[in-house]
Amino acid sequence: MEFNITESIQILTKTPSVISNLLKDLPETWIKTNEGVDTWSPYDVVGHLIHGEKTDWIPRALIILGENEDKAFVPFDRFAQLKNSSSRTLKQLLAEFEELRTENIQKLQALSIDEQTLERKGIHPEFGEVTLKQLLATWVVHDLGHINQITRVMAKNYKIEVGPWTKYLAILRDKK
Repeated sequence: MEFNITESIQILTKTPSVISNLLKDLPETWIKTNEGVDTWSPYDVVGHLIHGEKTDWIPRALIILGENEDKAFVPFDRFAQLKNSSSRTLKQLLAEFEELRTENIQKLQALSIDEQTLERKGIHPEFGEVTLKQLLATWVVHDLGHINQITRVMAKNYKIEVGPWTKYLAILRDKK
């Protein structure tokens, strides 16, 4: 399937409500559980998504589309949420994520992106040259991956309780 900006925006727009509907009003045992050492809880994932809204997707798109010759991206701190979100409630994080995503979708739509624009390049600190199309496609897949991660972590809360049905529940057999 080829990248489609309209369809991508549809998915990106839905992510905050999908995550909010999964997590709001759940007890902390569901939102703060993780898969073990050095893994993230659903709460941590929401904080990570907020950090991405502030420092990754749109800022990098603007670097690619900007007039500066320097197209190097600032490295992304994948663990910033562990310090930035720790004193906040999930309700606060979900509201901030929705607000930031709405703003970023509006910024994205204002860019009037066409096929030629999608081929413009920036410099990723690890990968080197990347296109705007790759960045935007990654944003969509990143969202979907974290939705998957949240549901996988939540499912593992009942890993023992499902008993022999574990055999048929792949979500419980997935590795971190």
